[in-house]
Amino acid sequence: MIKFFLMVNKQGQTRLSRYYEHVEINKRTVLEAEVIKNCLSRSKDECSFIEYKDFKLVYRQYAALFIVVGIDQTE
Repeated sequence: MIKFFLMVNKQGQTRLSRYYEHVEINKRTVLEAEVIKNCLSRSKDECSFIEYKDFKLVYRQYAALFIVVGIDQTE
């Protein structure tokens, strides 16, 4: 099941965020910062799936945007 959806530019600014489960605002900012750091630091040669805490991150770069989806471990 999808936990959250993020669109982030190359500078690390969140352009769109959608959460499908309740997450407190202060936890959202920390979560987004860590997710963005993990995705932006990876090279293009690496896989676009990342194991992160209790879910997986699936991301894709499209031009200057990164589209990131957080999903369950069971997906």
